Amino acid sequence: MPRSFDDLPGFSAEDHLAAFKVFVRSCEAIAAKAAPLRKGTIASAAFEAIAHAALREDVTDAAQARRFFETHFRPFDISVKGQVPGSNGFLTGYYEPLVEGSLTRSRDFAAPILARPDNLESLKLYPSRAEIEAGSIGSHTRPVVWLRDFVEVFLIQVQGSARIRLMDGRVKRLVYAGRNGLPYTSIGRSLIDSGEITEADMSLAALKQWIRAHGQNPGEAGLTLMHRNQSYVFFDLDADTDPQLGPTGGQAIGLTALRSIAIDRTIWPYGLPFWIDADLPWHSAAISAFRRLMIAQDTGSAIVGPARVDIFFGSGDDAGARAGDIRHAGGVTVLLPAVEGRTGE
Repeated sequence: MPRSFDDLPGFSAEDHLAAFKVFVRSCEAIAAKAAPLRKGTIASAAFEAIAHAALREDVTDAAQARRFFETHFRPFDISVKGQVPGSNGFLTGYYEPLVEGSLTRSRDFAAPILARPDNLESLKLYPSRAEIEAGSIGSHTRPVVWLRDFVEVFLIQVQGSARIRLMDGRVKRLVYAGRNGLPYTSIGRSLIDSGEITEADMSLAALKQWIRAHGQNPGEAGLTLMHRNQSYVFFDLDADTDPQLGPTGGQAIGLTALRSIAIDRTIWPYGLPFWIDADLPWHSAAISAFRRLMIAQDTGSAIVGPARVDIFFGSGDDAGARAGDIRHAGGVTVLLPAVEGRTGE
């Protein structure tokens, strides 16, 4: 359903220039036809034209940035069966963990992050998480770094990236390198459905605590729970050259905290702007209005559906605490190219 920008609460007060600067990074990738880290929907000709326009125009203040978005795009509510505008979307948060690790195995660091296997594309059905952790692909991959336990490995795979602080003080970054292609299962939802943790009490910290309390050895409940999620993610280990840059998202560009979002890449192209209107505990544990212009620069196997959005909160424990509290309904409005919008009307 088409809308007017005037109908979007808080849009006039938004920092359009900050959003535009993030948008331009996506436009650079689109204009260069750069290969994404995870293939997705191809940008339309109209959207490509907007990307080139963003790179040509001299946008230096908020008024110019707002005018650019309002000139080139039209806002549309996303229709989701059984939902109404204003609560049509499901929002979660994610972040880039910062954890200790080692390049060599030891008693303290015995849980491996694995490199992309050399036979990943040759098998129709790749082994599951449990089979991989049991050593089924040992001859086809290698550890790129060792972590303290499999909880850290699991949660880094869910987040899709991480910074690793080595014992000598160096910091390196894990970058997504592929997955086994098996379905993603939310183990947090499994604990809620089984009554182990209430939905109100579920958080990233609560999930980690439950797994560790119930054991990570074969036959123990913590490990069994993690194995319910058959999906397994592989990584490359890169030097972290600039700590100010965010992790690399699905579009193969650095993410920006509270501006970059992960979307369903089978539906939306990378770089598309979205307006999010929700009440979230995003500043602190207190609920407050979250009304921001966000840019689709990432994706995830759990991000399925037209109004499913994962908000990138940044790096480190504070970002993780905020991201882990986000499981909320909210308004999701997509900004489509104005030419396509007129055609659709």
